[in-house]
Amino acid sequence: MTHNLLVEILAEELPPKALNALGDSFAQSLAAALKRDALAADDAVVTAYATPRRLAAHITDVRAQAADRAVSQKLMPVSVGLDTNGAPTPALLKKLASLGVDAPAISQLRREGEGKAETLFLESVAQGATLAEGLQRALESALAALPIPKVMSYQLADGWTSVSFARPAHGLLALHGAAVVPISVLGLSSGNTTRGHRFEAPCDPIVIEHADRYAETLLEKGAVIASFAERRAEIARQLMEAAKRTGVEVAQVDDWFRPIDDAALLDEVTALVERPNVLVGQFDSAFLDVPQECLILTMKANQKYFPLVDSDGNLARHFLMVSNLSPDDPSAIIGGNERVVRPRLADAQFFFEQDKKKTLESRLPGLDKVVYHNKLGSQGDRSKRVAAIAASMTGGFSDLTHAETEAIEQAARLAKTDLLTDMVGEFPELQGTMGRYYALNEGFSEEVADAIEDHYKPRFAGDVLPRSRVGKVVALADKLETLAGMFGIGQTPTGDKDPFALRRHALGIIRILMEGNLGLSLDRVLISANLFGASGLDMTYQCFDIERVDSAWRLWADTGNRVGFEGTLKPFIFDRLAVNLREQGYTAQEVDAVLALSPPLLSDIPKRLAAVRAFAALPEAAALSAANKRVGNILKKSEAEINAAAPLDAALLKEPAEIALAEALARIAPAADALFETGDYSGSLTALAALREPVDAFFDAVMVNAEDPRLRANRLALLARLRGAMNRVADLSRLSV
Repeated sequence: MTHNLLVEILAEELPPKALNALGDSFAQSLAAALKRDALAADDAVVTAYATPRRLAAHITDVRAQAADRAVSQKLMPVSVGLDTNGAPTPALLKKLASLGVDAPAISQLRREGEGKAETLFLESVAQGATLAEGLQRALESALAALPIPKVMSYQLADGWTSVSFARPAHGLLALHGAAVVPISVLGLSSGNTTRGHRFEAPCDPIVIEHADRYAETLLEKGAVIASFAERRAEIARQLMEAAKRTGVEVAQVDDWFRPIDDAALLDEVTALVERPNVLVGQFDSAFLDVPQECLILTMKANQKYFPLVDSDGNLARHFLMVSNLSPDDPSAIIGGNERVVRPRLADAQFFFEQDKKKTLESRLPGLDKVVYHNKLGSQGDRSKRVAAIAASMTGGFSDLTHAETEAIEQAARLAKTDLLTDMVGEFPELQGTMGRYYALNEGFSEEVADAIEDHYKPRFAGDVLPRSRVGKVVALADKLETLAGMFGIGQTPTGDKDPFALRRHALGIIRILMEGNLGLSLDRVLISANLFGASGLDMTYQCFDIERVDSAWRLWADTGNRVGFEGTLKPFIFDRLAVNLREQGYTAQEVDAVLALSPPLLSDIPKRLAAVRAFAALPEAAALSAANKRVGNILKKSEAEINAAAPLDAALLKEPAEIALAEALARIAPAADALFETGDYSGSLTALAALREPVDAFFDAVMVNAEDPRLRANRLALLARLRGAMNRVADLSRLSV
């Protein structure tokens, strides 16, 4: 007989930030264990419930006892288990006795295999587990698997026994339909009662008459919304309604304020209340002179309030609070919260006013006293390196104005100074943001102030890029300094461990160069890292000047002298780029084909990928890719015989097929090259599709490795030109399966 099952553990207030995960884990682990014991159907529906004081699970189609099942146990070879007369040997009898079988019937023994491999099996029927047995095991395993942030050990009422759980547990409910399932855990025995809201429950205790009436009964008699998802949705609904009313009242316009969109805060508040009641409070408008990021953060982080902003993102003096009480007159709750938030905002106001008394420039010496890394010096050393790297990058622009150059120098030098402010000391999340406010207060240009805030961007996947070219350069310098420094001392990511977020920094560099419209090559950026490494991690960077940087860049670019971090940082960045592109939906072949050429401008990569995808859809693509791969293999084997600079000798073109290929290449390659130079990569690859027939004919009719060395060299030169023409956008051989 099957009924639905309900299991609940009642406890003291559970950790709010982990509550949703605890509820899901509890329900899913419980159901999985019951399914393994064949007590729950494979398609059983699992519903998780989680409130500040309880974890519960409702599981459909649970049996009172699992069905008996046939069991086949391998015993031993027939030659060992049976004598020549077919009677059990002492070895077999001993084995059977250990399994609890004294005198097996012949029908219980099964022979399988032939000859020496013939084996004896014991066939038996295992009685299905009862629900009480299976649920006991399932509950114990579910509790052991809970992702509890910090386990609490506490003594039971006997004063001797200690148990461990997220918080002290006070009740265990287990119902199969209307019947109590006798189990025990954490020193509790199961029953059919639970507790409702601490202050507003009409009944206490609450009797749950049937597993299917759990949520309904808790709401009616306990004033508790048991479902985390339903409670979250109710809070969101009330927040929006309260925000609309507040907007009309305060702004006296048709528009309305909206609560700050913060999913993590909504989850946390949902885990703090059992029956939410959204109320509106307000603070003194004088606090609006403080940067709103400070006010928003203190209200969210310290008080769990939802600040209100208008359609332009401007903070209102009203805020929303989610109460766990619903009195007829909420004025006492509102007044209490308004009194509590005032000193918080006053602290923020005090920090802001105190910080403004010192300039950012005056804080620079203080950075020398803040340790950045024991092998990389102080934050002051780091700031000097960031400034030097930023200065070195300015040489990569042909159109950078003097004002931009000066702004880059100022922003890079002052970018870390707000780390020493009181506001950032209280709220580290505001680093950069407060630097912008203080820079504006001192009269720096918006470009400098924005760059100070933006040099941390992008902070995470999907974050916005710095607003200006100045900000992008300083952000590149900051991320490159971290990468070069950590790589220089051997602190590279390993496996899943990346304590310095170097993968995130690499992805930030990639996004700025790809999406930032800078026209700056990755190689030009990495020249700064090369100097970083060549200087022996020089902490002062006194050696840096633009002339030296430009001279080093010309030498590096002209001679291919790839020293320093070229062999480490660039592959690391390209590896992160490949992962990111695949996550965007490009195939591994497409990504491999484009990145094989190490395109100098990362901003070109999306266009190259689009061109490769369009080319792959052409009917000629497969044949040309295969031919390209074949050409590459031939040239690789004959590398010593190829002189790429030698002109193609038309007089040595003997076969009609090689003449036709040379003529087609001479006609098509210039057109494809012209399209490539204009950035029309799709057009360039499409033009090359016309080479399919002459290429196929060449390989059908021409022997490349001719005995005459002059013919062989000329044909290899023709293939080298073919490969060079075809592989400007991407290495098309990588598309060949």
